[in-house]
Amino acid sequence: MAREIVLDTETTGFEPSQGHRLVEIGCVELINHLPTGRVFHTYINPERDVPEEAYNVHGLSYDFLKSHPFFRDVGSLFLDFIEDSPLVIHNAKFDMKFINAELKTHELREVPFERAIDTLLIARKKFPGSPASLDALCKRFGVDNKARDKHGALLDAELLAQVYLELMGGKQPTLSLHVSQKERETIEKIKEEKTFRSPRPHNPTQEELTLHQELIEKLKQPLWKN
Repeated sequence: MAREIVLDTETTGFEPSQGHRLVEIGCVELINHLPTGRVFHTYINPERDVPEEAYNVHGLSYDFLKSHPFFRDVGSLFLDFIEDSPLVIHNAKFDMKFINAELKTHELREVPFERAIDTLLIARKKFPGSPASLDALCKRFGVDNKARDKHGALLDAELLAQVYLELMGGKQPTLSLHVSQKERETIEKIKEEKTFRSPRPHNPTQEELTLHQELIEKLKQPLWKN
């Protein structure tokens, strides 16, 4: 069983070294590349203003964020959720530098960059020369992103989970013949609920035989009589 966490963040800017902070974290749990339904999501009070350029991207104002917890209140919960699982991130360098900057500031253990699986790099390698933004990949793979009028960490993580599955080969990434207990129970339930129908007769009736013979008599020199 392979556990991975798809992760996305929103921030006040581009560089934590310039005082910019996280304002949102969204995580989606995957098992064998498929979402389990477990998520981690939080808005974060950045303890500073949100520049207009950042607000235009994600729509999160300081007036909204100031009522939410500080990172020091949610950092441990975030680490508990991700455990030691690989992190699937689109443009991992950006998100990882912000996450580790916050963790370091609050004296929490940092996350090694080696744990990141960068879907941006995967897409560029798989489709060289083609657009590799999340929106472009959603369009390529037919992932519905109509709700993405602005960036949002949890929504983007959910979309990325679908894109990642496609990048890994679609809904059947392996040729494993293993059937889980849950799948086995579902198959048995379908068998139990299946309605029995008597087999339909396929032999011709006497009327059909008579009509067929009359048709043959009308044919001139049919091959099967030679």
